[in-house]
This record gives sequence, structure tokens and C-alpha cells, in this order.
Amino acid sequence: MKRISIILYVAVALIFFSCEDELEQTPISEVGSNNFYQNESDFQNAVNGIYNQLMPKAERYFDLSEIRSDNMYATTEVGVRDHEEINNFTRSLAANSLITDTWNNNFNGIMRANTVLDQLTEDVVSDNEVRNNLEGQAKFLRAVYYFDLVRWYGAVPVFETFVSPEEALEIPRSNPEEVYALIVSDLNDAISLLPNNQDDTGRATSWAAMALKAKVHLTRSGPDYGINGPGLGVNEYDEALTLLNDVINNGPYSWVDDYAEIFSYNNENNPDIVFDVQFMGDGLGVGSYYPGYMAPSNYFNAVGIPFPGGLEVKEVSDDLLESYGEGDVRREFNIQEGYTDINDNFDPRPFYRKFLDEEEAGQDRFDWGINYPLIRYTDVLMMKAEAILQEASGSQGEVDEIVNNVRERAGLGPVNGVDLEMLMEERKREFAGEGLRWHDLVRSGLVLEVMNAWLPTEDDRDVMADEMEANWIIYPIPFDQLTVREDLYEQNPGYN
Repeated sequence: MKRISIILYVAVALIFFSCEDELEQTPISEVGSNNFYQNESDFQNAVNGIYNQLMPKAERYFDLSEIRSDNMYATTEVGVRDHEEINNFTRSLAANSLITDTWNNNFNGIMRANTVLDQLTEDVVSDNEVRNNLEGQAKFLRAVYYFDLVRWYGAVPVFETFVSPEEALEIPRSNPEEVYALIVSDLNDAISLLPNNQDDTGRATSWAAMALKAKVHLTRSGPDYGINGPGLGVNEYDEALTLLNDVINNGPYSWVDDYAEIFSYNNENNPDIVFDVQFMGDGLGVGSYYPGYMAPSNYFNAVGIPFPGGLEVKEVSDDLLESYGEGDVRREFNIQEGYTDINDNFDPRPFYRKFLDEEEAGQDRFDWGINYPLIRYTDVLMMKAEAILQEASGSQGEVDEIVNNVRERAGLGPVNGVDLEMLMEERKREFAGEGLRWHDLVRSGLVLEVMNAWLPTEDDRDVMADEMEANWIIYPIPFDQLTVREDLYEQNPGYN
């Protein structure tokens, strides 16, 4: 059982009285009520509402990162699902519901954070420690949402405070440098305002803010590819390394020897988890969609978890399967290679089962009581190796030790002289199904090389683009945002 009430989606949603239809028209939202925040409890509930917007992230990371990358070949001959347009590098993505939902979800989270930050004052919350904690959480979460936006869309409008719908129509997109300025400022504040440990499991801590800021520095330092995207080529690897070393040397995290135990329903919030999205199980209907979203509908019918559905399989790529060495325990844990349906027919297509435990099913295939990790200690360690390989201070021996610890846990032998490409391949296997692969490829500068080598070898159905363009590193601005006001936004190059 989790302690944060963000899991109670319906209850939290009642905090905000604005119309969801209006939320989806522009990247701002009405404040629920200027008179709502009367005491500390009101602000605690409002902050819970900011966390609530994290709930869809697992599915969107799956769609926009896993499916976009060489980890998956999630397409069919008919191509009728929105995620297939993502997989196939379709130019006409602006009206795709997944692109629109991601934009709206992140800006709704930002709106909720801004509402709290605008109204959080000493007059209402007099306890400095409590007020600082609430402010730190709001700023950490605003940084999470803006970091996703700049990585997915590049330039986006920046709202540091509540604005009316009319005012929003006068605010253009800000370039990535300006978006990052707010992200870094928010994370600096979060580091200073948040405690090292929270009374409620699952809330942001100063350690989580440090780890996220390190990833921001790594991402900013990546190549710009000639697009207005997340990489700025600013060489902040030493800044990232300083933060990562602080988390590693002084934080409360530690190595978990058993890979499967990191993702066990009975071992949540273990020492590998720096920050995750909390979900409740117990069959209450407020669990995670993610485990059931990854696997085929007919698989669940076959194992006695009824759900209407067809034959759709979001297929793991041959490339990912073949990348696992002999004896690598992560392959079997992360991926199921086919299933037998209720008619005793075998479907050989592999799919992710990383977060799936059939004995933990809730009301249906979309109700699982497993948390979704956004930052893991293993990620922190491997980001340290990345920073060193990108010319931060450190040694080859440190890099090799980090990678070999990961490999030893997976049941593999040691390697020497790990370079950036080897590190990214190890991250590919370690974090499969966690939504990191696309960002890893972009940040490391390998995305065009890797994807253009992979596309012709994997595309058996001949449905994907022949060659990936740099413009497709980011996604298009949603069509409905382009039509809110003429000429407010321009479409990202490369899209119709």
C-alpha cells in the first residue's frame, strides 16, 4: 500500500474544477479556485494533484521512446494503431493522439505546479519547513514535465506562473535554452528546499532532484544535430559528474544483487529506486496500466485475465533479443517470446513482460499495483560512466567497474575498455521496457547511426521510413495547438 494519495485519481481530480475539454485546447488551464487554498492540507492535496499527472508517463515513455527506438518493431501490415505511426516515422504525426496527449498531460502538470507556486505563501502555510517542502516538490515536478517537453518537442512555451487562456495566446514557444533555464533553476531550488528523506514514500527528495539535474546536464551536452532540439553541445559533463558522485557517495541508495527483485511487487521502493511513480494495487482499479499496455490482449485472455481485444502485439525487435548474451538473466525476465492463446494456437512474437506478474492482477489487465521507476540507482551509476566517457574527470577503470557490476548481476562475464557505444548497448539491455532508449540514443549522439543501420534490417513488412532524418529526433507540435491561434506556433521541420 502506498502512502501518497496521488494514486486516488478521481479524488485528486476533484481538486481542480476546470473543464478537461478546455485543458486540451491550449497548454494552460484555469486555476480551480482562487479561494481554494486555505490551509496546509489544501496545499498538500494540490501537490498530490501535480503528482497525479505523472500517472500516464509510463505508457507515453513506452510509445514515444521504446516504440520509436530500435528496441521494438511495433507495427503490422494494416497500420491502424496510433503507436504504429510512431514506429514507422510517419511525417503526418501532428494529429496523432499520443503526441497530443503527451503535450496536454505535461502542460496540465505544469499548470498544477504553477497554481501551487502562485498561491503558496507564509500567510497560508506558516511552517517554513513544510512550505519549503511543498515548494520544492512543485518545482521538482515542474522540471520533470518541462524536461519531457523539451526532449519530445524542442521549443515549447514557458509558463512560470498562471496565465489566462487569453494571455496564453500571446505567448510563443521559447527556444530550448530558455526552457532549460527554468528547468535548471527549478532543480537548483528543489535541491536546496527538499529534504533528503520524505515521511511519505514516493515524494521527491533532494537526491532525486540531483539525479534529474545530472541527466539534464548530460542531455544539454549532447549534439544539437542541426535542429532546435534537446541537445545544445554545452559540455556540462563535469557538472553532471559532481551531482552523480554526491548521490552515489552520500545518498541512501545501494546495489540490489538480484535484477528481478528491483521490479518485484513485494519489493517496491527498494534501494535501487531513486524516484518512481507510485501506484496502488489491491484490486481497487487505480493501479498501473503499464504492464497490461505492453503485452497482447489475447495473452491475458489465455492466462485467465479476461479483456476484450484482438491479436495486436507490440513486438520487441530481433535486434534487442539478439543483443542479450548467453546466460543473460535480463532477457527472460524482460521479454516473453510468444504465447499460446485460448484456442491453443502459438503466437511466436516476443513482447515485454518486465513489470508483469499474473498473480498480482487487479480488476483487469490495466490494473497493476507496481510502481514505475523514473530514476534508478543503476541509472545514476551508468550516467556516471557516461559522463566520464564524455571527457568528464574520471578513469577508464571506473567505467569498466560500473559496467561489469551491471553485467555480473545479469550473469555475464567482465569486459574491458568500455566505450560509449558499448555503454549504450549495456543500457539498452538493462533498461529495456523502461522508456529510456530513445533519449539515450539522442543524448549520446548515436541515434542517426544506430537507427539508420537498424531500419533496413528489421523492417520485414516494409512499412517504416527508409532512412531516419535528424528532424525526427523530436516530435511535431500537435495539430490542435497550431490551430488555436494562427501563426502562434510554427510546426517543427520534417512534419506535415
